[in-house]
Amino acid sequence: MRHFLEIDDLEVEELQLVLQLSVATKPQRVLDGQGVALIFEKPSGRTRNSMEMAVVQLGGHPMYIKPDELGIDSRETAEDVVRVMAGYHRILAARVFDHGRLERMAAADAMPIVNLLSDLAHPMQALADLLTIEQAIGLAKVGKVAYVGDANNVWRSLAIGCSMLGIETSVASPAGHKPTELDLDRVLSSGGSVQVTDDPREAVEGADVVYTDVWTSMGQEGEKSERLDAFSGFTVDTSLMEVASASSIFMHCLPAHRGEEVTDEVIESPQSRVFLQAHNRMHSARGLLSWISGEVSKNDQ
Repeated sequence: MRHFLEIDDLEVEELQLVLQLSVATKPQRVLDGQGVALIFEKPSGRTRNSMEMAVVQLGGHPMYIKPDELGIDSRETAEDVVRVMAGYHRILAARVFDHGRLERMAAADAMPIVNLLSDLAHPMQALADLLTIEQAIGLAKVGKVAYVGDANNVWRSLAIGCSMLGIETSVASPAGHKPTELDLDRVLSSGGSVQVTDDPREAVEGADVVYTDVWTSMGQEGEKSERLDAFSGFTVDTSLMEVASASSIFMHCLPAHRGEEVTDEVIESPQSRVFLQAHNRMHSARGLLSWISGEVSKNDQ
């Protein structure tokens, strides 16, 4: 049994296979007649729509579950929830606040667990990001992916995924919002390199991909004023994009706070791939679910 809590839970060849499965024109109905439990402690329109449609396209039945329907660790332990759900569903996917809860679910070893987002990682987003880069540029042709902003869960998973594929990354963040040493060790252990700076122009110089995310994520609303001050000067605008490669693309996992981390001019420019990214959430989810079901192999494609 395999779980997907962070992108490096995949071997490099498995990551490449998942990306191949994501673009299969006639995906196998590996979930025919089976359920997939989708637990959402944190709401998300993109994640819910992409996951539900991916399950349907594989022949399965998605079940959206709100937190008050389970009461995880208040009414019933996370481990017991998984053991119960294993009697109904083939896979359990959860979007949670605490990554440790996912680790406990996986430790129950009752069914495959998929991380839809946690405070530490967003591997499903990273899969969509890598698929988008492959389609827009070609992963083998990318020299550097630059990330500007908060070194959060989105950055972490993307940086690890790029590292696995031998792609250099850079990250520009203000003090207090830089990568942790543990995160950098995780990225470097995957085989790649990462440049850390507090200068967005230094990070973006010559980059093939420029990526950013909101400065204030869900659950951080009380820190908004402080974060706006901390990230002053980190907006991705046309002058910053001019420092990147002439053929560079812009990416953002959405939702975007236009005028904060990115300007309208950039997000609406021909370089922008943000809506392709959003659509690829469904395709990459289909690829991951195909793989984690254990019913497909490279030879099937």
